[in-house]
Amino acid sequence: MEKPTVDDYLKKGIYGQKEINPEEKRTFLGTFRERIIVALTQSQVREQGTYKEVEELMSRNREAKLYLNGSLDFKYLRDYIQIADQLSIDYLVVSNQEKETDIGLVLAHDHAIDKEDIFIEEHTEKDDLEKDEKGLSAFLSRLFRP
Repeated sequence: MEKPTVDDYLKKGIYGQKEINPEEKRTFLGTFRERIIVALTQSQVREQGTYKEVEELMSRNREAKLYLNGSLDFKYLRDYIQIADQLSIDYLVVSNQEKETDIGLVLAHDHAIDKEDIFIEEHTEKDDLEKDEKGLSAFLSRLFRP
């Protein structure tokens, strides 16, 4: 390996440390796409409650790190932070991004896993109603068994 020159030190001082895929890291709250287990958009994080899929993935990947978008109000992040605390998962609220990103939450390893599908489909009111109806239907059928 070649020894750094004075010019190399000057460039590093002027432009900063060279980064690999800085745009990707800014988009995904400071981590690389290849390390991500699951990601939610800001609008998904702002939904009432939490995504059960994220809770499940957090409980199965306790060595991972949770990255939260600091531009979101704390009231939207609180439930995910509490889950991370309960599971002893490290988390980081990422602020002062040089680039706006639609990503609100990322659960990632410190190494590449190359998971193809990292996004969860957005829940809709219709989904919630169907779940409630199925739950009510199951409850009533148990209650009124012949």
